[in-house]
Amino acid sequence: MTAESDEPPRRLRYFHGQMLAARDFQREQNYHREKAKLRMRRVLGYGVVCGLFVEPVPGDDDCGPGGDASGAAPPGGAAPADAAHDESVRDTSVPAEQAEPEPGDAAPPDAVAEGGGTEPRHRPRRAKVRVTPGLAVDCDGNEVLVRGGCVVDLWKALRPDERDTDTVWVGIRYAERPVEPTRAVYNDACADTSDCAYGWTEECYRVCVTACEPPADERCDTCCAPCAHKVLWLARVDDLDWHRPPRRDRVHMNVRRPFGRHVPTVITGVNWIHGHTYTVDEARALLGTQDQDAGLVVRFSDDVRTDSLRPGVVELQVIEGGSGRNASTWYMGGTFAEPGPDSGEFTRGFRYRQTTRETLQDGDRVMITVRAAFLLDRCRRPVDGTHVGGRVPLIDAPGTSVAPDGHDLPPSGIGPWTSGTGAGGDVFESWFFIKER
Repeated sequence: MTAESDEPPRRLRYFHGQMLAARDFQREQNYHREKAKLRMRRVLGYGVVCGLFVEPVPGDDDCGPGGDASGAAPPGGAAPADAAHDESVRDTSVPAEQAEPEPGDAAPPDAVAEGGGTEPRHRPRRAKVRVTPGLAVDCDGNEVLVRGGCVVDLWKALRPDERDTDTVWVGIRYAERPVEPTRAVYNDACADTSDCAYGWTEECYRVCVTACEPPADERCDTCCAPCAHKVLWLARVDDLDWHRPPRRDRVHMNVRRPFGRHVPTVITGVNWIHGHTYTVDEARALLGTQDQDAGLVVRFSDDVRTDSLRPGVVELQVIEGGSGRNASTWYMGGTFAEPGPDSGEFTRGFRYRQTTRETLQDGDRVMITVRAAFLLDRCRRPVDGTHVGGRVPLIDAPGTSVAPDGHDLPPSGIGPWTSGTGAGGDVFESWFFIKER
């Protein structure tokens, strides 16, 4: 029984006097393993459960036991080649015995003239990252457990034909390898050989590094659709200098898939500062009062159906200055300027501008409401729009938090912030103030 098998599952039925062979026990093991994997991927989903952060490493550490950053095998056996094979993503982990020597490794470390200056002939490559301990589940339902962490030499892990790059993706995948060779008690006439056989199978992992952007999993649900992506990608590293450690701000871990049956579409950026104070002229420019090309901009993490951008989904409410009975509220008219009528079925954002001539005054507050429960994504699920902490970042400034009181990461430890709590739907609320200086 496999993930794509159409055959009904079979379990071993015991009876007195039954003759059992190794094949029978292997099939019984497979029955229970496949049942567990079936429940995992169809009921719970797949992705990163916890940990598995990717961090720059300044030292020259190597991958410890249990990890397989370069594909090197411990004494007793190597992971079989087919365990690292993937039809959809090229496996870029290179066994240590197959890795090409680095340029200059055989050269003496004395100084030579290069470009009119003097540099050491051998400059060690220090582009390494550490994968911290953690747990993930791949799309087949296999648990990928990383104990103790692992250091990955990005240069050695890359294919030789992909090393002309400054951007790489780092991921892990499930692997197995036989361990503990044992000699049989007696020879089997049907066996292939009478030599030692491995008595145990070790469940391990392999680190994969590629310079080619991995394909996205476009399945709307992991329950019944077949699985095609075996590698769990953890981070993208940009602006690599092979002779220096990667910069921490160039390691982007938001490429990972969180554990679950589907990944909710969230709001990833807006073009106004939540809770900020604008002048009247700044607010008019932001709202597009007189500028056809301006307006409030919202960006999504994935496709949203354009036909769900209907009147009433976005609402601008102005609360005039004052308090008690002196304060009044009115609604500012507006419309979707983007996407246009010929923009297609899906969009990754919208621009909403003011269309009326009402003017703002000193002391006003502008409330922005986006009813995310009415915005449907590509899979017709509601956008997860809860504006947690008011920290959705500014567009074109992903490292800048909209919240004025901090730039900390969300609870997952993977930034930047987005909307959403994982429940889906809800209302995205934000506001800014008007104050003449």
